[in-house]
Amino acid sequence: MGVVTGSVFRRLEAQKDQELAIDDKTLVSGDSATDQNIATDAKTYTLPLITADTLGMEITFRNTGADGAVALTVSPNAVDAVHGTIANATADSVSGGVVNKNFVNTKATANKGDYVKLTAVSLTEWYISGGVGIWASEA
Repeated sequence: MGVVTGSVFRRLEAQKDQELAIDDKTLVSGDSATDQNIATDAKTYTLPLITADTLGMEITFRNTGADGAVALTVSPNAVDAVHGTIANATADSVSGGVVNKNFVNTKATANKGDYVKLTAVSLTEWYISGGVGIWASEA
Protein backbone atom coordinates (compact mmCIF):
# COMPACT_ATOMS: atom_id res chain seq x y z
CA MET A 1 0.00 0.00 0.00
CA GLY A 2 1.42 3.38 -0.97
CA VAL A 3 2.03 6.26 1.38
CA VAL A 4 0.80 9.76 0.55
CA THR A 5 3.69 12.15 1.00
CA GLY A 6 3.31 15.72 2.24
CA SER A 7 3.95 17.24 -1.19
CA VAL A 8 1.38 15.01 -2.91
CA PHE A 9 -1.17 15.77 -0.19
CA ARG A 10 -0.67 19.52 -0.61
CA ARG A 11 -1.08 19.24 -4.37
CA LEU A 12 -4.35 17.32 -4.02
CA GLU A 13 -5.62 19.65 -1.33
CA ALA A 14 -5.00 22.68 -3.59
CA GLN A 15 -7.09 21.38 -6.49
CA LYS A 16 -10.30 23.32 -7.09
CA ASP A 17 -13.63 22.00 -8.28
CA GLN A 18 -14.27 22.66 -11.97
CA GLU A 19 -17.71 22.98 -13.48
CA LEU A 20 -18.55 23.14 -17.17
CA ALA A 21 -21.50 25.52 -17.29
CA ILE A 22 -23.77 25.23 -20.34
CA ASP A 23 -26.92 27.05 -19.20
CA ASP A 24 -27.73 30.27 -17.37
CA LYS A 25 -27.00 29.68 -13.72
CA THR A 26 -27.67 31.28 -10.35
CA LEU A 27 -24.79 30.44 -8.07
CA VAL A 28 -25.17 29.53 -4.39
CA SER A 29 -22.78 29.52 -1.43
CA GLY A 30 -21.83 25.92 -2.24
CA ASP A 31 -20.26 27.16 -5.49
CA SER A 32 -17.54 28.99 -3.53
CA ALA A 33 -14.01 28.19 -4.74
CA THR A 34 -15.44 26.53 -7.86
CA ASP A 35 -14.21 27.51 -11.31
CA GLN A 36 -17.11 28.05 -13.70
CA ASN A 37 -15.89 27.15 -17.21
CA ILE A 38 -18.15 28.49 -19.94
CA ALA A 39 -18.00 27.51 -23.63
CA THR A 40 -21.63 28.30 -24.57
CA ASP A 41 -22.45 31.74 -25.99
CA ALA A 42 -24.83 34.26 -24.43
CA LYS A 43 -25.17 32.76 -20.96
CA THR A 44 -25.61 34.69 -17.71
CA TYR A 45 -24.20 33.64 -14.35
CA THR A 46 -25.86 35.34 -11.37
CA LEU A 47 -23.79 35.78 -8.23
CA PRO A 48 -25.34 34.85 -4.89
CA LEU A 49 -26.51 37.56 -2.52
CA ILE A 50 -23.62 38.45 -0.23
CA THR A 51 -24.47 37.64 3.40
CA ALA A 52 -22.40 37.09 6.53
CA ASP A 53 -22.27 33.42 5.52
CA THR A 54 -20.94 34.11 2.00
CA LEU A 55 -18.52 36.91 2.88
CA GLY A 56 -15.08 35.92 1.55
CA MET A 57 -16.59 33.65 -1.11
CA GLU A 58 -14.48 33.46 -4.27
CA ILE A 59 -15.65 32.39 -7.73
CA THR A 60 -13.75 32.25 -11.02
CA PHE A 61 -15.51 32.52 -14.39
CA ARG A 62 -13.43 31.30 -17.36
CA ASN A 63 -14.29 31.57 -21.05
CA THR A 64 -13.41 28.19 -22.57
CA GLY A 65 -15.06 28.81 -25.94
CA ALA A 66 -13.32 29.58 -29.21
CA ASP A 67 -11.86 33.07 -29.71
CA GLY A 68 -14.58 35.60 -30.61
CA ALA A 69 -17.39 33.07 -30.12
CA VAL A 70 -18.61 33.34 -26.52
CA ALA A 71 -20.03 36.32 -24.61
CA LEU A 72 -19.93 35.59 -20.90
CA THR A 73 -22.07 37.67 -18.54
CA VAL A 74 -21.60 37.82 -14.76
CA SER A 75 -24.55 39.40 -12.99
CA PRO A 76 -24.44 40.52 -9.35
CA ASN A 77 -27.47 40.10 -7.14
CA ALA A 78 -29.89 43.06 -7.38
CA VAL A 79 -28.38 44.75 -4.28
CA ASP A 80 -24.69 44.00 -4.97
CA ALA A 81 -22.03 45.46 -7.31
CA VAL A 82 -18.77 44.40 -8.96
CA HIS A 83 -15.76 46.68 -8.39
CA GLY A 84 -12.23 46.67 -9.71
CA THR A 85 -10.00 46.54 -12.77
CA ILE A 86 -8.49 43.94 -15.07
CA ALA A 87 -5.23 45.34 -16.47
CA ASN A 88 -4.76 44.90 -20.22
CA ALA A 89 -1.99 45.96 -22.58
CA THR A 90 -4.24 48.14 -24.75
CA ALA A 91 -6.86 49.38 -22.30
CA ASP A 92 -7.87 48.30 -18.80
CA SER A 93 -11.25 46.70 -18.20
CA VAL A 94 -12.87 48.60 -15.33
CA SER A 95 -16.05 47.55 -13.58
CA GLY A 96 -18.22 50.56 -12.82
CA GLY A 97 -19.17 49.34 -9.35
CA VAL A 98 -22.84 50.11 -9.98
CA VAL A 99 -25.40 48.03 -8.09
CA ASN A 100 -27.18 45.39 -10.20
CA LYS A 101 -25.07 45.99 -13.35
CA ASN A 102 -23.51 43.10 -15.27
CA PHE A 103 -19.82 42.57 -16.06
CA VAL A 104 -19.37 41.06 -19.53
CA ASN A 105 -16.53 39.34 -21.37
CA THR A 106 -17.39 40.86 -24.74
CA LYS A 107 -17.87 38.36 -27.56
CA ALA A 108 -16.00 40.25 -30.29
CA THR A 109 -12.83 40.49 -28.19
CA ALA A 110 -13.19 37.26 -26.20
CA ASN A 111 -10.31 34.81 -26.19
CA LYS A 112 -10.26 31.26 -24.95
CA GLY A 113 -8.90 31.47 -21.40
CA ASP A 114 -10.23 34.94 -20.53
CA TYR A 115 -11.33 34.91 -16.89
CA VAL A 116 -12.40 36.99 -13.94
CA LYS A 117 -11.99 35.98 -10.29
CA LEU A 118 -14.42 37.70 -7.90
CA THR A 119 -14.28 37.84 -4.11
CA ALA A 120 -17.12 38.95 -1.80
CA VAL A 121 -15.39 41.52 0.42
CA SER A 122 -18.33 43.35 2.00
CA LEU A 123 -22.07 42.82 2.29
CA THR A 124 -22.75 44.53 -1.06
CA GLU A 125 -19.45 44.38 -2.97
CA TRP A 126 -17.71 41.82 -5.14
CA TYR A 127 -14.13 42.80 -6.01
CA ILE A 128 -12.08 41.65 -8.96
CA SER A 129 -9.15 39.73 -7.48
CA GLY A 130 -7.77 38.53 -10.81
CA GLY A 131 -8.52 38.41 -14.48
CA VAL A 132 -7.49 38.44 -18.12
CA GLY A 133 -9.28 39.72 -21.20
CA ILE A 134 -11.54 42.52 -22.32
CA TRP A 135 -14.56 42.95 -20.05
CA ALA A 136 -17.17 45.72 -19.99
CA SER A 137 -19.60 47.04 -17.40
CA GLU A 138 -23.25 47.17 -18.33
CA ALA A 139 -24.33 50.75 -19.00
